[in-house]
Amino acid sequence: MRRILAVDDDKDILEIIKYILEDSGYEVDTLTEGRNLFDRIKQHEPDLILLDIMLGNLDGRELCKTLKNQQETKNIPVILISASHNPGTLSQGSPDDFIAKPFDIDVLLNSINRQLRSAA
Repeated sequence: MRRILAVDDDKDILEIIKYILEDSGYEVDTLTEGRNLFDRIKQHEPDLILLDIMLGNLDGRELCKTLKNQQETKNIPVILISASHNPGTLSQGSPDDFIAKPFDIDVLLNSINRQLRSAA
């Protein structure tokens, strides 16, 4: 079973994402803040990360950039999600994809499936 780590400071959004993804056959771990991201990655070894851009006082684009610059995490696909940004502002983080909130379930699942196939 493929593992996905969803990181968002909105617990309601995390519940929705977890429900959708588990219903689609994924194992889902959630995190409400970015501070513990790297510890959680080491513990659960996700196959893909869904990462909100606005994480309280942290910027998901910076976390994504750090993930992509580290040997241990550079090959994990990262999909940034945000209600307040558009894809044109995301190049600094080097995400594998971007999904705008509110997101369509099919768009979310298609993006995840595409990234997991590309990473395999």
